[in-house]
Amino acid sequence: MRLLGTAIQSPGGRYQSKSARRGRKGAAAVELAVVLPLLVFLFLLAIDFARVYYFSLTLTNCARAGALYASDPAVQDECPFPSTQAAALADATNISPAPKITESNGTDASGRAYVQVTASYTFATITGFPGIPNNIALNRTVKMYVAANIPTNF
Repeated sequence: MRLLGTAIQSPGGRYQSKSARRGRKGAAAVELAVVLPLLVFLFLLAIDFARVYYFSLTLTNCARAGALYASDPAVQDECPFPSTQAAALADATNISPAPKITESNGTDASGRAYVQVTASYTFATITGFPGIPNNIALNRTVKMYVAANIPTNF
């Protein structure tokens, strides 16, 4: 920079007076004050989105474990869980209160037997902003065909 009287030449070749530079000292603080609420809001939304995704994945695992238990008679004899609900809830030890597990049986159009397990949970968000729901109903359903009963003794 080269000093020319009261003006300073910037590296780009423009001249700025001292009074113009003094007026910019608080600009960054004002910009931060304006943008900070938006950044905090986006951060909280990202946290809630991650939590919803985590709970959805956990419910999917619960429904899958329950359907696997209920679809294979051999597993039921060797498994430490006494019921489909206990097998499903084994994957949700970190969710409080425990999700609701429902089981239904049926046959499809071709006559194959199936079991269907649904895991349901009401998720509560941490944000309480208008326009964002505070409670979200999460439901995950897994349908598996019942394994054929093959004798093990020949």
